[in-house]
Amino acid sequence: MAGVLNFSQPSLFRPLSGSRQIPRTSFSIRATSESSKTPQTPSSSSTTSTQEKPEPTPFAAPPNFKPPEPKRFAVRPDKALDILGAALALFFRFGTGVFVSGYSASFVSKDEIPPDQYAMEIAGFKVKETSKLGPRPEKPIEIYEYESCPFCRKVREIVAVLDLDVLYYPCPRNGPNFRPKVLQMGGKKQFPYMVDPNTGVSMYESDNIIKYLVGKYGDGSIPFMLSLGLLTTLTEGFAMIGRLGKGQSYTPAKLPPKPLEVWAYEGSPFCKVVREVLVELELPHLQRSCARGSPKRQILIEKAKHFQVPYLEDPNTGVQMFESADIVEYLRATYAQ
Repeated sequence: MAGVLNFSQPSLFRPLSGSRQIPRTSFSIRATSESSKTPQTPSSSSTTSTQEKPEPTPFAAPPNFKPPEPKRFAVRPDKALDILGAALALFFRFGTGVFVSGYSASFVSKDEIPPDQYAMEIAGFKVKETSKLGPRPEKPIEIYEYESCPFCRKVREIVAVLDLDVLYYPCPRNGPNFRPKVLQMGGKKQFPYMVDPNTGVSMYESDNIIKYLVGKYGDGSIPFMLSLGLLTTLTEGFAMIGRLGKGQSYTPAKLPPKPLEVWAYEGSPFCKVVREVLVELELPHLQRSCARGSPKRQILIEKAKHFQVPYLEDPNTGVQMFESADIVEYLRATYAQ
């Protein structure tokens, strides 16, 4: 399953030196387009003027594209094996990345939670969910990583636990844009690589990144399943068996002028298949984390009148849509070369 938080984002290619009102994020990835001027036919008064044509849009939705209606708890038959393979991670990781830090839930009467408030309904009752969030970063954390890396998955799980919004720069193998960038910034092609524009801190090493994030934006405690050293890394690797290297290698694609935005969280198999394609196409994306217990579930309800993840917002085409299988097809049709 599967508006917006307001951040001010520095330039993507920075100099290399080592209420509910949600601000929009501004970025500096740019694409160029051409504009032309066409001579007008001389008028009867023998004067000549020029008229500037509208600048062409560099990206557009596929012809006759219409976002699908969301279908709660539905799996398209041709994607059943993909979702099943992605769901294996829940078994190996005991649900790490499904719940926000300090998550708790209780059953309450249907009348206790207003209809316009997010709540899961079970057997005539509603589930009241709460969590305990640490300090919120003013600007999104930036992480350079790729989907099929077990060390990267560790960091994505803590991002979900801490309910952080992260600007991901995908670094699939043979990716031409962001792998070289990491080498320039940190001196190594090693992943994940984190940059915190709020503090100026940047670092490699997944365990160090996790320790930093829980210390800065959590309560300082590392979740049990992320504190087991080699066992954590092994189970992270086992969690990817069902996807057989998806989200690992680069597929030639057009780099959009603005990062896409996706509402998602690491523990969802529906979000997983979308993230794989975002990485393969090397599409920068701002992920609005919304694991169970996240207050952003209510924000998405208010924005889209429905909660379901993944939910994609593409500022390059204006498309907003639910449904993982359809999002995957949209991404390939719009950006793959």
